[in-house]
Amino acid sequence: MSLSGNLATEHRLRWIRDHLDEAGQIRISAAATTLDVSEMTIRRDLQELEALGVARRVRGGAVAVGPLAFADRHRSRARAKAKIAAKLLDTIPHTSAIGFDASSTVLRLANAIESGRDLVVLTNGWETFQALQAKPGVTAVLSGGQLDDRTGSLVGPVASKSAGSLLLSRLYISAAAVHPDLGPSEPAMEEADVKRSFAAVAGEVILAADSSKLGGRSVARSIEWQDVALLVTELDPGDAKLAEYRDLVEIR
Repeated sequence: MSLSGNLATEHRLRWIRDHLDEAGQIRISAAATTLDVSEMTIRRDLQELEALGVARRVRGGAVAVGPLAFADRHRSRARAKAKIAAKLLDTIPHTSAIGFDASSTVLRLANAIESGRDLVVLTNGWETFQALQAKPGVTAVLSGGQLDDRTGSLVGPVASKSAGSLLLSRLYISAAAVHPDLGPSEPAMEEADVKRSFAAVAGEVILAADSSKLGGRSVARSIEWQDVALLVTELDPGDAKLAEYRDLVEIR
């Protein structure tokens, strides 16, 4: 979305809020360029949104406060997520135990799986669990835990314990934000805790994140770059947006 000219304050604030709802984060420099205003103007707008409790300012921009509802995340960046799922499909083993987080990106991968031979999938996502039902050769296992109605995720101590109950050959997760220095992060500590528990028992971790997540930071750090075997986005691996990540992880 590209806008030009000076917008009235209320329209500018609405655009920023819509962007935060969709991407979970916003960069001051990018917003100033798109809206054709100064960076100081965007900083004042973010200050006002922070006072309203809908954003939290961070260095270089802001992040949305609180996790987005699952339905909103599922609709957001649908084409990019579908491309990521297509890239990931051939990495799914026919026989093994694997883990899926509760992200909308990984849900698209779950929907794309047609069958397995003796594949067990442990997930803390109710929607993902449902998507895997009745797929031949696939046994879906739903973790325990407390359901977060906003995100569709099972979280809390029971969910974290359940996430570590199977030795996973591979774990597929997404993130609210993916920073080259800070790694992946989540809007809630409970989400980050479950992902760390999954990763602790996984042979390898595949991080699936659309390009809107790159360079951002959310609230709670989840796993470290050293724990990630592969980063998958909708971009070509040679895209300049991925330059900061090439020394950290294999990219597809």
